[in-house]
Amino acid sequence: MQTETQYIEFKPKFNEDVIETLVAFANTKGGKVLVGVDDNGQPLDNFTVGKESLQNWANEVKNKTQPQIIPDVEEIDYKGAKIVEFRIQEFPVKPVGTRGRFYKRVSNSNHLLSVQEISDVYLQSMQYSWDAYISNNYTYVDLDENKILKFIDRVNKKGRFSLIGSPQKCLEKLKYIDGDKVTNAAVLLFVKDEISHTVHIGRLKTPTLIIDDRIIKKTLFEAVDEIMKYIVSQIKFAFEIKGFPTQRTEIPEYPIQAIRETVLNAVIHRDYLFPYDVQIKIFDREITIYNPGKLSGNLTFEDLKTDNYQAYARNKLLAEAFYLTGDVEKYGSGFRRIREHIEVYPTMKTEFKEVPNGLLFTYSYTVQKNLTHPPYYTPEMLDDSTIKEVKTTVRAEVRAEVRAEVRAEVKRLLFDFDQDALTSNELMSRLNLKHKEKFRLNYIQPALKLGLIEMTIPDKPNSRLQKYRLTQKGIVLKNKLQNTNN
Repeated sequence: MQTETQYIEFKPKFNEDVIETLVAFANTKGGKVLVGVDDNGQPLDNFTVGKESLQNWANEVKNKTQPQIIPDVEEIDYKGAKIVEFRIQEFPVKPVGTRGRFYKRVSNSNHLLSVQEISDVYLQSMQYSWDAYISNNYTYVDLDENKILKFIDRVNKKGRFSLIGSPQKCLEKLKYIDGDKVTNAAVLLFVKDEISHTVHIGRLKTPTLIIDDRIIKKTLFEAVDEIMKYIVSQIKFAFEIKGFPTQRTEIPEYPIQAIRETVLNAVIHRDYLFPYDVQIKIFDREITIYNPGKLSGNLTFEDLKTDNYQAYARNKLLAEAFYLTGDVEKYGSGFRRIREHIEVYPTMKTEFKEVPNGLLFTYSYTVQKNLTHPPYYTPEMLDDSTIKEVKTTVRAEVRAEVRAEVRAEVKRLLFDFDQDALTSNELMSRLNLKHKEKFRLNYIQPALKLGLIEMTIPDKPNSRLQKYRLTQKGIVLKNKLQNTNN
């Protein structure tokens, strides 16, 4: 029994379904429809073709498709019988529709395109990208020239392109602006204000128990840096101690370079027409990164498992910007590099799948005992008896660092913070303290001076509504203290 595939469909007779399938093939990678065949691929005894049928059917396909497509049609011998074969190649101008509807071929069936997919297919076929369109809400005066100058300096240092002249002339050379008009890419990269396309990142214990979270609204180069700083502050590190004098090497529980590649992919290739955030969730043994938008072009998940596929950049100017600065390498090589970075983490698993309105990349690992050769272990493996001596040495070193950095009162203060901002009275109550002046002098002021906590109303330090919260530096130190005490 022969079956239908991505490129072949069987029909018992010519009708509107045949035209829909030809449209789906034209919008995807081409294919053929065999008419006069049952669902099992067997020719029908009662199928006949009139003298003018082939020409009439070809004309009907042409007249009922927009833009018009003309398939190759011929009568062929098939398993000892006469049937009709319609052949159509992928059409260069997409999307092709019939009766106001647009289809694509997925596996062995036709799927109706959504409005978003129609827009995507059109931009791809015309070789446009959303980020190259002129923004209606911004002009050149809204861009931050310091950000542009920093970008130009990074590009010139990398050496993939030479930018000489004023910031405005350099951006015109790269087609990010046109006079005072600026593209969507220029806004995302260089605007003075916060951008509306945000990244929501957080540390979670369970899907419903959030320990800490924040919204990042910075322009894209800054956003990537802040995302990575946050991730590094929330994950654990193992230590390799060797040599004399003693040398310590920190080993992250996740392959940082692979995580960064995935973050870059989410920021550069997300669909900015989708009203959703990039979402990054850090659990105890899992990190998930959600990227709004489907795979672009004709890419499939099977393609991404190979090193031989045609890359398509949904946002061409953004991809070029990160390429010129050296943040990404050759187009289409990101997934190969992710696989390479993960190879030295034998307990690490990755999963890349399509979810509603986007893509989800998951990094997870399991603890594997008796694996004593770095970097093949995670922090939990330090409990193994074969490296207890290493663990003892590391704890002693970390405690010494902590003692040198902060006083005991400040350490107590850090432990009593959670993700919420707290008032002085709330903190004193948690610490079981009653003397306000001593609390201010011995706890609050040293922590503020070290940059471990910050005021929620810094312009009014004596406000009755004043609260305090941990800074990024405070979160890192608190995690270090907790790991030391475990």
